[in-house]
Amino acid sequence: MTSKTVLITGATSGIGALTARLLLEQGHRVAVTGRNPEKLQAFLEEAGRPKELLGIIADAADWDATLAAVAQTVEHFGALDAAVANAGFTSADYFPTGGATITHEEGDPTLWPPMVLTNVMGPALLARASLPHLQRTQGRLVLIGSVAGLKNAPGNLYSATKWAVTGLAENLRMYATTVGVGVTLVNPGMIDTTFWDGGTPPPFAMPAQPVAEAIGYALAQPAGVDLNTLTIRPIGQPA
Repeated sequence: MTSKTVLITGATSGIGALTARLLLEQGHRVAVTGRNPEKLQAFLEEAGRPKELLGIIADAADWDATLAAVAQTVEHFGALDAAVANAGFTSADYFPTGGATITHEEGDPTLWPPMVLTNVMGPALLARASLPHLQRTQGRLVLIGSVAGLKNAPGNLYSATKWAVTGLAENLRMYATTVGVGVTLVNPGMIDTTFWDGGTPPPFAMPAQPVAEAIGYALAQPAGVDLNTLTIRPIGQPA
C-alpha cells in the first residue's frame, strides 16, 4: 500500500508497539501516544526512525489530550490516513490468574472508573477527533476490541467495556461509511502481553504479532473496501 500516516493510541508496548514497528518497516509514518513519558521515550529510542515516528504524551480517556494528539499528528505529518484506538486495560482487581478472572462480586469498584473511561470513552474520543481528518483522506478507523466483547464473561466489567466497543464499532461504521471512512473492529483472543502483568497467561496464549499484522491488513485494504470485523483467537482457546 502507499505510504500512510497512522496514529496509534497506547502504543508503548504490546499490540500498539508491535503495530507501530510493523507499519514503520512498511514505510509508513506513525504517531504513537502514551501516558508515561519514560516508557514513551524508551519506545522511541528503541524503534528509531525519528523522521517517520512521532511520540505524543496523551491520556486516551482525556478529550483535550486526544484532540491535541490528532492535531499534532496532522501538523507534523501533513495529514491523517488512519487512527487506531488501541489504548485499553483491565483494572488490577481483574487481572487473570491461570486463565481465569475474578467475578464482579469480588472486584474493587474504586479501580473501575479508569478502565471504563479508557476502554469505552477512549475509542469514542479518538473517533470524534479523527473523523474529520479521515474523511479528507478517505481513511480508516481501527478499534481494538476483544473476544471478551463477543463472548461474555460471568460478572466481569472488563468484558462489558469490550462489548461497548463492539457496539461502538458498528455505530461508528453506520455513520463513517456515508462519508467515505472505513471502520474495522479487531478482536484479539488471549495473547501473551503485559496485559497479564500480575497474572499468568494460559499456555495457549499467542504472541501479539498476528494481531499487529491483522491491523496492517485492515489498513492495506483498497479504496472502496470496508473490512469490518477481524477476530483472532489462538488455537486452543475454546471461548
